[in-house]
Amino acid sequence: MDSGVDTPDAPGGGITVRRALELPGLRGGLPEVLAGADRLDRTVRWVHAGEVPHIASLLKGGELLLTTGYGLGARPAEQRAFVRTLAERGIAALVVELGPRFTRLPAALVDTARAAGLPLVQLHREVPFVAVTEEVHTEIVNGHYALLQRAEEVHRRCTQALLGGGGIPQVLGILADFSTNPVFLETPDRQLLYAAGAGPADTDPLQVWEGLRGRHKDEPPTGSVLVDVPGGGPGTGSVRARLVLLPVAAPLAPVHRMAAERAAGILAVVLMQARQEEELAARGRGDFLTDLAEGRVTAEDAPAQARVLGFKPGGGPLLPVVMRLADGLSPEGGGWAVLARAVAEELASVGVPVLVGVRPVEGRVPLLLGLRAESERRAVADRVAAALRAGVDRASVLRPGAQPPVVVVGMAGGWAAASAGLRHAAEAATAAQGLSDRPWYDARRLDIDLLLWRLRDHSDLAAFVDRAIGPLLDHDNRSRPPLLPTLETYLAHAGRKAETARELHLNRQTLYNRLARIGELLGTDLEDPQTVLALSLALRARRLVP
Repeated sequence: MDSGVDTPDAPGGGITVRRALELPGLRGGLPEVLAGADRLDRTVRWVHAGEVPHIASLLKGGELLLTTGYGLGARPAEQRAFVRTLAERGIAALVVELGPRFTRLPAALVDTARAAGLPLVQLHREVPFVAVTEEVHTEIVNGHYALLQRAEEVHRRCTQALLGGGGIPQVLGILADFSTNPVFLETPDRQLLYAAGAGPADTDPLQVWEGLRGRHKDEPPTGSVLVDVPGGGPGTGSVRARLVLLPVAAPLAPVHRMAAERAAGILAVVLMQARQEEELAARGRGDFLTDLAEGRVTAEDAPAQARVLGFKPGGGPLLPVVMRLADGLSPEGGGWAVLARAVAEELASVGVPVLVGVRPVEGRVPLLLGLRAESERRAVADRVAAALRAGVDRASVLRPGAQPPVVVVGMAGGWAAASAGLRHAAEAATAAQGLSDRPWYDARRLDIDLLLWRLRDHSDLAAFVDRAIGPLLDHDNRSRPPLLPTLETYLAHAGRKAETARELHLNRQTLYNRLARIGELLGTDLEDPQTVLALSLALRARRLVP
């Protein structure tokens, strides 16, 4: 990209030692390079003048040091130590003005500079160090300003691209053209989102990514530029994505980092806008599905509204599904937009038309799927449940220690059945919180739990639980082994003692003794059907009462 601004001599916005020697101030001193002639392209970060022996301790590196030699020391050992400490500090060059202190520089000084690779220059005429300092500093400031202009030009072009209807690919393309290198946008966990530009010989940027970036899993290749794209709102410190510039076709300079930092600010706005639009769209679909479930959209009007939302199921039955997240989303997780996108991407592999929305207030993700035949229900439900859970894991939106999501699948049917099925599945998903975790629940098998859940605040339910299993709960609070798990397993296996013993890893006699003890505590016959029904209901209701 041609910004109309001259490129500085040094990539960091400073100037090189060579350029400094060409400026009028130093050129008037008739400079002679005695050492480091092959290193005159070093960048001069600043100019410092001084005459003290331990001046190296005052320097940070990259300085052009001007001196008349009074701090160099009189003995060769002192002169060698002086030069070595400057080289270790990483200064750009040492410039010594000949005069009262030295008419020629000592051999120890020159030899040490050559061995250390430090540019050493002697001036044969007196020069005003103040004028030299002013000239070089002016050049450095002008160089930095030129870099800023070039980076601002990239920012201007990116902004124009967005105003013209462009998006992330256009922004990355502008940055790739400017750096003449491939540019990538990745997630914080290093998943590739976008790529732009090409490597040597028009290499596909994806090949560059897989080859070069893939070999550097912890640290990027030397000379790369990585810039975080912020997200999550001001002051949160969270990272939405990361810009990666790889030095494939040409080295990367500080100006490229500056341009990337400005592009990152634009990308943050684009991603935030995309997230807002994505969440609004997901909420809109969730509102439609909720309106359908609650009868605000009729079965006659629903197909047309669904088509507007992109859902075209064909002529087969519809399958309602609801996922509920009981504990809400983590504030650091990125929100419902991230979840909606991750779930939608996972659901793309299910192989049937899907309409997915979000209902943040209720903590639900309602879905409607188009089946080819009702016989597909179980197989599709398996795939959908797996995709929903994978989307939740991928989005990383759950709070630490949160309950796993509950997925409830309704009955397949037409639009009228879908309306009732979505409402039933949503209520059942709420009632299923706290049950043993399963990939998915059939809404019909949760009807008893739903009925009990609706009675959860009624005092009669707590009294019923206490009458039915209260003595057993008291026993388990005081004695060991606990007997409640034995009763639960026994009822789950419909009174089949052999299967119960196997699951509990008990021998037959031990199981018989425990069952007899349970019957004694409860004062009831575990073989009686009415007793079995009451105990099953009490066990289900127990999680709903204090």
